[in-house]
Amino acid sequence: MHWKLQRHLMLSAARAACEGALPHPRLTPEDVTDTNSPLHGVPILIKNNIATLDKMNNTAGSLALLGARPPRDAFVASKLRKAGAILLGKANLSQWANFRSSNSSSGWSAHGGQVFGPFIRNQDPSGSSSGSGVAATLGLAAACLGTETDGSILMPSQRNNIVGIKPTVGLTSRDLVIPISEHQDTIGPMARTVRDAAYVLQAIAGPDPNDNYTSAIPTNSIPLLPDYLGACDSDSLNGARLGIPNNVIDLFLEFANTTQPEVSAFLSVLPILTRAGATIVQNTNFSNATEWAQSSSESTVLKADFITNLASYLSKLTVNPNNITSLADVSRFTKIISPEKEEFPDRNTQTWDEALDATTGFNNSDARFFPALQENIFYGTEGGLLGALERHGLDAVILPSSFSPPFAAGVGAPAVTVPLGFYGDGEAVVMNPRGDLVDTGPGVP
Repeated sequence: MHWKLQRHLMLSAARAACEGALPHPRLTPEDVTDTNSPLHGVPILIKNNIATLDKMNNTAGSLALLGARPPRDAFVASKLRKAGAILLGKANLSQWANFRSSNSSSGWSAHGGQVFGPFIRNQDPSGSSSGSGVAATLGLAAACLGTETDGSILMPSQRNNIVGIKPTVGLTSRDLVIPISEHQDTIGPMARTVRDAAYVLQAIAGPDPNDNYTSAIPTNSIPLLPDYLGACDSDSLNGARLGIPNNVIDLFLEFANTTQPEVSAFLSVLPILTRAGATIVQNTNFSNATEWAQSSSESTVLKADFITNLASYLSKLTVNPNNITSLADVSRFTKIISPEKEEFPDRNTQTWDEALDATTGFNNSDARFFPALQENIFYGTEGGLLGALERHGLDAVILPSSFSPPFAAGVGAPAVTVPLGFYGDGEAVVMNPRGDLVDTGPGVP
């Protein structure tokens, strides 16, 4: 790549990746509890849906929450500060964590503008933790925090050539993180190496009385968390059984015309895992993958959770300039009060419209919610990931990263993505559905 183009891409990506980084409050010695922490003095960026009680906004990319203030730092932000990390600023994101439109673009928000990936001009950075992914790969911070409901850590990590760890739901607290779904939301690290990500996970994991899901994690109930750094061992795959659900790969190849290069790269590296001591088990299929592809249960769960969980977050704000207390208020602000700046209707609000529909929409206390939740869980347990692990005696399942998020999401399971390679020079440029960003093309991870 010509150095002038590379510099342009890096600068434009950097400008869009971070929203107005402002100084955090002056810390007292009591605020930093571990001056020997490996994160002491380490710069970290966090996604702009993780609250901080300082001069930085927490907006999920919407102008509706500009100037709002939380009662305290989000639990994960507080843990980073206590570990001595420096919170440089908020990373831009796909607005409302990609839970607004059917026709928007990853990395765009009204508050932060458009994030661009750094590997090709006008690259789609993927989402919704778009700014976190770009900032980590450019080295704007040593590591970043992202959030995931279904793919929002894994996908931008993949498309920005970094490591992303999506923790088990409940391993990290969601306290004062603008939510989508209590059943699927989780917060995790995004960094250039597995070890760097493990340092951050070690710091942010643990029990929090303000998120009761954290009390359900067995290791959170004892004084010491697992040693995630110690698990970064070159011998750790010795004896591991890693399954490949080939029917999932076939399913994605059938519906997406850009996935064959990714599958080819994935298959080419399996011998590396074998040489590291792992046993690769083929055809550890997800028994109900085809039915999952036709199901709307996850969408139903997320929309119902969003109505309830967003209202709960908004009720905790101590300053709320636009008096936003519900999803209906957010929708009204977007459509009526600030449509031009929120780019409505060019970027629609279809997800919200469906959630708020008087006939078909409902919150998560409605009787119609539980059957959808049970179906969604089934596709991650017996019908999907956990069923395959149990039937075949597996330690883990491995898949191309583009295919993996939904099968872990519904059951709250963990997932890790690591860099694999890049689309070759001969690959055609494929645009995103909106037509304004390059989805795949030469040099894209």
